[in-house]
Amino acid sequence: MIDARRSHALNDRRTGNGPLLYWMSREQRVADNWGLYHAQQLALQRKVPLLVVFTLADGFLGANLRQYAFMLRGLEQVRQRLAELAIPLLVLRGDPPTELLRFVTQTGVGTVVCDFDPLRIKRHWFETAAAAASIPIIEVDGHNIVPCRIASPKREFGAYTLRPKLKRLLTEFLVEIPQVVRHPFPWLRAVEPFSAEALLAGLALDRSVAELTDLAPGEAAGAEALAAFLEGGLERYAASANDPLAAAQSGLSPWLHFGQLAPQRVALQVARCGGMAAEPFLEQLIVRRELSDNFCLHCPDYDRLDCAPDWARSTLEQHRHDPRSYCYPLEQFEQAATHDPLWNAAQRQLVISGKIHGYLRMYWAKKILEWTASPEEAFAIAVQLNNRYALDGRDPNGYTGIAWSLGGVHDRAWGRRPVFGTIRFMSAEGCKRKFDVAGYVKRWGRD
Repeated sequence: MIDARRSHALNDRRTGNGPLLYWMSREQRVADNWGLYHAQQLALQRKVPLLVVFTLADGFLGANLRQYAFMLRGLEQVRQRLAELAIPLLVLRGDPPTELLRFVTQTGVGTVVCDFDPLRIKRHWFETAAAAASIPIIEVDGHNIVPCRIASPKREFGAYTLRPKLKRLLTEFLVEIPQVVRHPFPWLRAVEPFSAEALLAGLALDRSVAELTDLAPGEAAGAEALAAFLEGGLERYAASANDPLAAAQSGLSPWLHFGQLAPQRVALQVARCGGMAAEPFLEQLIVRRELSDNFCLHCPDYDRLDCAPDWARSTLEQHRHDPRSYCYPLEQFEQAATHDPLWNAAQRQLVISGKIHGYLRMYWAKKILEWTASPEEAFAIAVQLNNRYALDGRDPNGYTGIAWSLGGVHDRAWGRRPVFGTIRFMSAEGCKRKFDVAGYVKRWGRD
């Protein structure tokens, strides 16, 4: 049965008679995929074939070999799993809405189902296609446990305003996820299978950032990572999640970001485990993560200073011309060549491993604000470095974390300091009270 509460019509068109098309984008998996399930249910009702299309664009928001390789190797596994269900997956190269519309016209598709995504570029893709299409395009939110458009119709001030809204709806939406089945109405045209290696070879992308070969992509690897966390990490999460040396965080962000693991599946499994750590972990997984989607959906300037609340922009403006003890260009930040061993170690962790521990990512971003000539430059540098090196870059969580650190988004005014004004401040000395800074620097600092 279709859950219509997760769907949102992007246009008002009459349904065609052709096959159903699922435009896979944010949710790159077969299991636990509300959008794919919704598309199959419509196809079964109409007794038509079900197709899946992924539109592949070069240079997506600064992504490079590191991110494309993880994504495409996972997508190759999706193709293999869908083939077992008699559902073809095709990859279209070029401008996404243009190629999607061309394919729809050529194949006589009757309806398109797409993923919900709050980022500007994805909203542009979906809305452009919906405006030009002669058939319905339906968006399904398979990423948020409580669909973003239902949770709140406006930009929330912070977790304290969104949390009660989510809690009222959780029992309704945190349910077992229906699965797709073998499709009984096959697509009879030949479909050429693609390979990740061939696609990577043909892409015009930055290859200077190395692929992370020690982290396996795909649904199976994401499920294994979740199982490992539940087995050995969840019980330590509440006490040690903020310690970068404790390995107490879930480490699930790469699979969650690329849609290879469903947040709802993670929430269901953690809730079943229970224990002291379940509540703080679910706070991050549900409230904080869905707050990020709310922010990016309702604030299109999520990656610029304009996203900051009035009080934060005012205080940063008042301190715009404060003397900086240090002022570094992008290149020096990128090379982890500041005066601060802790910041340099965090940047090296990002470059080498594709991630920074969550607590240190806040410190990392705030120091960029402290050591650049303007808040605008700080935003630009933080976003560029995160998108270039983080495997989970170009994500609402990343943009929101930077906006919180630099622009006071979802935060409040604190004590006044030079450069920061009343934006919350963090220091290396404060970090020493939280964890073994010397040990962290030894782990990630220069040899």
